[in-house]
Amino acid sequence: MATAYEKFNLHTTPEKFYIEACDDGSNDVLSIDRVSTEMILTVRKDIPPHAVTRPICGIMGTIRLVAGTYLIVITKKKKVGDLLGHAVWKAMDFDVISYKKTVLHLTDNQMQDNKAFLSMINSVLLTDGFYFATDYDLTHTLQRLANTSPEFQEMSLLERADQRFVWNGHLLREFMPQPELHRFAYPVVHGFIIMKSCCINGKIFDWNIISRRSCFRAGVRYYVRGIDSEGHAANFVETEQIVQYSGGKASFVQTRGSIPFYWSQRPNLNSSHLKQHFDSQIIIYGKQVILNLIDQKGSEKQLEQAFDKMVSSLGNGMVKYIAFDFHKECSRMRWHRLQILVDMVTEMQDEYGYFLVDVDGNVLVQQEGMFRSNCMDCLDRTNVIQSLLARRSLQSQLERLGVLHMGQRIEDQADFEKIYKNAWADNANACAKQYAGTGALKTDFTRTGKRTQWGLVMDGWNSMIRYYKNNFSDGFRQDSIDLFLGNYAIDEADMTTPLHETKDWKFLTVRSDWLCLISCPPSGDTWTETLAYVLFWGTASFVTAGVILFNGREFVDAPKLVQKEKMD
Repeated sequence: MATAYEKFNLHTTPEKFYIEACDDGSNDVLSIDRVSTEMILTVRKDIPPHAVTRPICGIMGTIRLVAGTYLIVITKKKKVGDLLGHAVWKAMDFDVISYKKTVLHLTDNQMQDNKAFLSMINSVLLTDGFYFATDYDLTHTLQRLANTSPEFQEMSLLERADQRFVWNGHLLREFMPQPELHRFAYPVVHGFIIMKSCCINGKIFDWNIISRRSCFRAGVRYYVRGIDSEGHAANFVETEQIVQYSGGKASFVQTRGSIPFYWSQRPNLNSSHLKQHFDSQIIIYGKQVILNLIDQKGSEKQLEQAFDKMVSSLGNGMVKYIAFDFHKECSRMRWHRLQILVDMVTEMQDEYGYFLVDVDGNVLVQQEGMFRSNCMDCLDRTNVIQSLLARRSLQSQLERLGVLHMGQRIEDQADFEKIYKNAWADNANACAKQYAGTGALKTDFTRTGKRTQWGLVMDGWNSMIRYYKNNFSDGFRQDSIDLFLGNYAIDEADMTTPLHETKDWKFLTVRSDWLCLISCPPSGDTWTETLAYVLFWGTASFVTAGVILFNGREFVDAPKLVQKEKMD
C-alpha cells in the first residue's frame, strides 16, 4: 500500500503555498498556486527562503467559498492508539487559510456571506470526532481488508477508501485526479474510535471500537431522516469491535441507520429505494437482521407497521425483521427484559458469527450476516442493544483467542467490564452529539448495567437541550454539513446566495411586539393607566404567542442551502 506522508511544514508566500513532506528520506513538496489554484509536485530546493514556515499535521483539502478557494489543514493531532501496529490519530485543531490575500474585491453582502460560510466550515471542523491514519485504511473493516485483491493492496489510501466514510472526500476532489499528490492527503473518518489495552487472567490484549459515520445523507436529527433516492439511509453508522491478542485478531461489525424509506413524521409507502438500500447492504455485509426498537403504539406505531409491511413486501429471504418495543418492555425500570431480545437473536448471532484470524494469518471464521439496529434516531436505544450484542460476540472471541478460560464470563471481570461499559457509553455520546447535538440518553444503563434516577434526570435535561437545538440551531448545522460535504456548491460568479431571505409580516410582527414589550417599562400615575398598560401588552403577548403557535415552522431555524424536497 502506498502510505501517506506523516509530517509536514507549510511554507507560505504571497504567491504560493509550499507543503513540504518532512518524513525521513523525502524530498517532495506540494506547490499550490494561490492565483491559478494549480497543484504540482516539486522539490525542497524550490521553496523560497523568504517563505513563512509553520509545522502542520496534515491536509484536509480545499473548498471554494465566496471569496475564492481556501486550504484546510490539520494543525494539532492526538494519538488514539495503535491498530495492528499502525498509529491512529484524532484531529484536534484546524486552520482555514484563504488563497486570496484580501477580500476587498467583495461587496458588503458578499463579505457577510463569506463570513457566514466560513463559520459553517469551522462549525463542522469543531464537531468532535475526526480520525485518520497515514499507513492504514480506517474506512474498511478487518474482514473487507482481508478479502481484497493484490491490485487493491497497491492502491493509495485515497483510491482504496470506502467513500461512504470519507468525510473530506469533497475537499480532496482536486487531489484525486493527480496520483502523484496522493501521499500528501489521506481519508478522514468521522465518528468515534477508542483503543484500550486490557488485561484478563494476566493476559494483555487490545480492545477497540471504531464507529464510522456515513457521509451519504449526513445531517442533523429532524432535517435528515429516512432514505434518499440512491438508497442511502440517514445517520448510518458502521461500528466495528476489534480484539487483538498474541498475533490473533477478531472483529464483530454492526450497523445502525434511519428507517430506510421516505418519512418525516408520516411514512411514504414506497419500497423501491428500501429495496435498493438492502440490496447494497447484502452485497457489503451479507444477511441482514433488522432490529426495530421503536414503540408499537402512539406516534411511532405507524412507522413500525409501515417498516414491517415494506420488508415483508420485499420477499427477500436474506432480510429478517424483528420488532422489539424497547420502551414497553423496559418500562418501570425493568431493564433486565432486554435479555428477551438477546435471546431472540442468539441463534442468528451464532449463525452469522464474526471475523477471526489466527496467529499465522489464516482466516478461521468470517462474519456472514449483520444486525442493523434502529430506533427513531438510531442513537439511545440502538446503542444499548448494540453493546449487548457486542459483549456476547466478545465473550466467544476471547474464549477462542485463549484470553478467557472456559466457564468465565466477561461480566465477572470487574476491571474490564468497567472499561467496556464506559467505552460503549462514550460511543453513544459521540454519535448522539454528531447527529442530535447532545449526549445520548440511557447511558447510565450502558455505564452501570442498571437504570438510575439520576440517569432519568439527565435524560430529561438532554431531551430539553435537543428540543431547543433542533428548533433554533439545527438549520445552521445542516447547512454547515451540506457545504462541507459538497451537497451545496458556491459559485463565485453568482452574486446572490440562499442565505438572504425576506421575513414576512408574521416574523416582523413578533419581533416588533417583543422589542416594544421589553423596551417600554410599565408607567402611569394611576391604577387605571397601569391596568390599561397591562391589558394592552397582555393582549399583544397573547396575539404574538398565537402567531408563533399557528405558524411555528416559520420561526424554526431551517436549512437554507439545500432544497427542502432533498431533506424529506
